[in-house]
Amino acid sequence: MTTALNGPGGRANQKARTRAAVVEACRELVRSGAEVSMPEVAARAMVSDATAYRYFPDLVSLLQEVLTGLWPTAEQALAPVADSPDPVQRVAFGCEYLLRGVHAYQGAVRAMISYTIAAPAQARTRPGIRFGLIDYALAPFEAPANPRGLAPDAMTRLKQDLAVVVSAEALFVLTDLCGLAAEDAIASAARTAAILTRAAFAG
Repeated sequence: MTTALNGPGGRANQKARTRAAVVEACRELVRSGAEVSMPEVAARAMVSDATAYRYFPDLVSLLQEVLTGLWPTAEQALAPVADSPDPVQRVAFGCEYLLRGVHAYQGAVRAMISYTIAAPAQARTRPGIRFGLIDYALAPFEAPANPRGLAPDAMTRLKQDLAVVVSAEALFVLTDLCGLAAEDAIASAARTAAILTRAAFAG
């Protein structure tokens, strides 16, 4: 029996269980909205820091795996406004949806932002959730499929403008630096996203 447990199959199973425990511990920590760090994840998984780092070389690689399963697709997120013909309503809804998720998982989001600010070359390792939401919200208004939509260059500019507002960074500026409550900050960002969209289509 001891030989079986210590053999190649037994060790592989134990490694899989340990890795799964680290991932689940991180997932629970992310869902709580608390600050996320590798030592805290290791403590929750009841393993040493060194063991956790053996499976994930850094916190970001662990968060990438955990966050992927927590966020719905853009189509799922914007389902309530899927039939709306109003780009302003669709964009504002997408902005609110994103920022409510950012607020709920802010410990993990702050950790990702902190890492990529210190290592700009790794910026693209961050989940590009905002871009999927913006693209889906504006998809019905893409020219030439929609003759009444925006020209390609105008659509590109609008998406770039929205990327600044429909973002975790915007939420944290409003809450951390401007002192707004989360709900007020989300409403402010959604209002700005709506203004940008309305102006682009009015033009």
